[in-house]
Amino acid sequence: MTLPNKYTAFVATKDDSGAVQLGTETRESEALPAGEVTVRVEWSSVNYKDALACRADGRVARISPLVPGVDLAGSVIASDDPDTGEGDRVVVHGYDLGVAHDGGFAELARVPAAWVVPLPESLTARDAMIIGTAGFTAALSVLALEDRGLGAADGPVLVTGATGGVGSTAVAMLAGRGYEVVASTGKDTEHEYLRALGAAGVVGRDEIAPESTRPLEREQWAGAVDCVGGAALQNVLRSLRYGAAVAASGNTGGVELNTSVFPFILRGVALLGIDSVQCPIDVRRSVWVRIAADLRPRDLERIVASEVTLAELPGALDAVHAGAVRGRTLVRLA
Repeated sequence: MTLPNKYTAFVATKDDSGAVQLGTETRESEALPAGEVTVRVEWSSVNYKDALACRADGRVARISPLVPGVDLAGSVIASDDPDTGEGDRVVVHGYDLGVAHDGGFAELARVPAAWVVPLPESLTARDAMIIGTAGFTAALSVLALEDRGLGAADGPVLVTGATGGVGSTAVAMLAGRGYEVVASTGKDTEHEYLRALGAAGVVGRDEIAPESTRPLEREQWAGAVDCVGGAALQNVLRSLRYGAAVAASGNTGGVELNTSVFPFILRGVALLGIDSVQCPIDVRRSVWVRIAADLRPRDLERIVASEVTLAELPGALDAVHAGAVRGRTLVRLA
């Protein structure tokens, strides 16, 4: 394939005052960063981390100018890697993508071969970005709980922050695997959406994180996927059943965790940290095979909130940062 001379990219640039300027620009292909694999990007998505990378106070972007976008899917148009050929369909996310290495908000991306995941045949590039970083994190969470012994017959599984990208996909994945899923949200208008994804019940945010000084609460959950952190995670730990676990990946509710040792030493519960950024590439590739098969939500389209172009990204980034979006926002580049 012929590498285009120019491509369009959405760029975040920190100016001398410290403010971040956002906009699209046309770049020469020589501006692509180092890497063995060049991808014609078809789809990307808008993640909370992308919103932080585009803010002066976000403390995520490590270079300027930066093309944000922590995930992308498309076709290889040039490769110096013997295991990756022209025309291969791939997905890339995590590592330094969209943080210290130009990411998915561009028509072209060049990445290290060690970051590339072959796209399973049953997934389109659009499917891959409906799942994206958020869905991959949800898949890691479900697998971590099951590796510790959780089964569908064990009882209700709680998902906090259930209308977000990770939460929505976790609800759909768990429901598809036969679990009784209870979704937690602070958005009263989204109960129908969560039930449509497969939630057997929906509870308010206040029910998950009430004001309490008790070290333990009534045992409720056979397992949990926490996408919030803070007070929500604190209360989940206090209300897990004996021997249960929570897979935690979020911090939108705060980074502090004020808990005691009692859930761990009196109920034997476990806190499982979920990291999708530095996840080893062999694990990453095997999980995508599972996502395309037994972990695939039944109705991916239901998770899509909207599609935007590069020019429409500023508004989409603001909405994601404000928590005003349910499910996934896709970025259309093809």
